Amino acid sequence: MKNQDETEQFSDVLIIGGGLAGLCSAIDLSAHGLSVVLIEKESYPRHKVCGEYVSNETLPYLSSLGIDPFDLGAAHIDELDFSVPGQEPLRSSLPLGGFGISRFRLDHALYVKAQEKGASIIRDQVESVAYENDQFYVRTKKKTSYSSRFVIGAFGKRSLLDKKLDREFIKNKSSYVAVKAHYKGYFPENLVGLYNFEGGYCGVSNVEGKDLNVCYIVDYRVFQKFKKIDEFQEEVLKSNENLKSVLDATEMIFERPLSISQISFDPKELVVNHVLMCGDSAGLIHPLCGNGMGMAIGAAQLVSDSILSYFNGKLKTREEVENQYVKLWNQNFKSRLRTGRALALLLRNYRTTSFLLPLLKSFPAILKRIISATHGKSALAL
Repeated sequence: MKNQDETEQFSDVLIIGGGLAGLCSAIDLSAHGLSVVLIEKESYPRHKVCGEYVSNETLPYLSSLGIDPFDLGAAHIDELDFSVPGQEPLRSSLPLGGFGISRFRLDHALYVKAQEKGASIIRDQVESVAYENDQFYVRTKKKTSYSSRFVIGAFGKRSLLDKKLDREFIKNKSSYVAVKAHYKGYFPENLVGLYNFEGGYCGVSNVEGKDLNVCYIVDYRVFQKFKKIDEFQEEVLKSNENLKSVLDATEMIFERPLSISQISFDPKELVVNHVLMCGDSAGLIHPLCGNGMGMAIGAAQLVSDSILSYFNGKLKTREEVENQYVKLWNQNFKSRLRTGRALALLLRNYRTTSFLLPLLKSFPAILKRIISATHGKSALAL
């Protein structure tokens, strides 16, 4: 609760976190006339560790928000290369297709659009969220107080707020590390490459401006054997000859790679103390499925639709909003996450993958079914 000498700002919806999920929700809700406050600790534009491939299933929703990724320079992607060390890659078309765009470019465009629609975007860090008497009270690092009718938690993969909200997944350690950088050099614009190696896998695809995004995730137990990222890439990533040919023919344009650790793919609660979790805060799909950005954007659509249904009278209570959101989220994403966890368990051992690749080459329809199982249709089910 606020102190008596503090001014408290009230909004219909307060969003914690200004990534894809938070920004898309801010645009959607503001465009429909709700007062929205979004609190984000970082500035725009900025790079983030991310695969930067987005499924085309998001295009109808992004269009409704006034965002066209191709106007921003996004690369059209409709084919997948999948490879393991010692074997020729398997090439497959992507049933729905997608596009490559950097978080630097897309997040900033969403940030600008959210402000145009009237959302109040504040650079600060949320330190506490309390729910009392059917209302939320939020306190920030700058000692500012806010209150709101609804709160959306879009604060990413792992946050101190997860600990304060006593979320179950945060109690378990995760051994995954992710590293990302942009490169200059030739790579087919319509292609996304997925390269398996000991302990992990790497995704490669074009983003705007013909920059090449290289992002990989690896078990920390493999990663920690090397003192430097360069050494790890030389010894482990380049054990996959196909990935080696990409890295040897390109040049990193970042001053240094970005990295994050303690990435958890455990199931997460969708509603915690009445906070509606969205994006990576709701659930993180393994990057090998190539659809984390798509899920974050889609979750924003689902949570916004649920909240708007309350304000337009279709839903009468908070409980109905929460139940609708959970139902829609599970309907669209639960099976994808389950498939992603199963695939990661199977493919984390490149020897197992080496055995499976010839099978997939003999029966290419299997790979397309796997891809479809981790992606949606042309639009979400609402």
